[in-house]
Amino acid sequence: MKNKNIFVACDTSNLSEIKKIIRQTQTKKLKIVPKFGLQFFYSKIGRKFLENFKKDFWLDLKINDIPQTALSAVDSLKDLKKCKYITVHTNGGLEMLRVIKKKAKSINKDLKVLGVTILTSLNNKSLKEIGYTKSVEQLVLKQAGLIKKSRCDGIVCSAQEAQIVRKKYQNLFIVTPGIRLPGDSANDQSRVMTPNDAFNNKVSGIVMGRSLIKGNIKNNIKRLIDHLNKWSKDLKFVGSLISTLLIL
Repeated sequence: MKNKNIFVACDTSNLSEIKKIIRQTQTKKLKIVPKFGLQFFYSKIGRKFLENFKKDFWLDLKINDIPQTALSAVDSLKDLKKCKYITVHTNGGLEMLRVIKKKAKSINKDLKVLGVTILTSLNNKSLKEIGYTKSVEQLVLKQAGLIKKSRCDGIVCSAQEAQIVRKKYQNLFIVTPGIRLPGDSANDQSRVMTPNDAFNNKVSGIVMGRSLIKGNIKNNIKRLIDHLNKWSKDLKFVGSLISTLLIL
């Protein structure tokens, strides 16, 4: 299971909570990388903490501005040595994506730039309200094309769109937020899916927040491991069944 990319959303500005999340989500059975967003990065202690952080992390700033300003924003992150992923809004346009990727590569050859497509809190009705005429699926597919053209490393989209994106772009790094363990509330997300369903849709990685960090974190990690193990066992059973049928 360590080959699965799993990111935990550290959605708090409380440093004690951040340390607790990082500590209690560590397990020998999974590699879980912390994702820090605007709430923590803009907090009084957030940036300083990340300057000295010793493990790989994802900085989810969703940069979106004119190309030169966006480039300067990425350049200001060069002291964050362990930052391995940054996010930008794909609707910032092709030129913005290109200059950000070029700058990121000059800072750290291992720094991946991920383009955020349609937020998982939005649906087709929401898009119409803000002036879009295309569906979520159509927009995500179009934005995935922009990411490929810009040479950025991957996209962030819901697991529901991941399947159609993977069909067209086999080698694209696809990360999906809005992931919930079976039975957990969707909260403010409109397009959610379980971890197993997401990986079945050929995603490269998943982001989990509330399902992991709310309540008993260690117990939530155990639930996640059990959930992923069930998928692996089901795949083995199906494979065995197919082999038996072929022999017959």
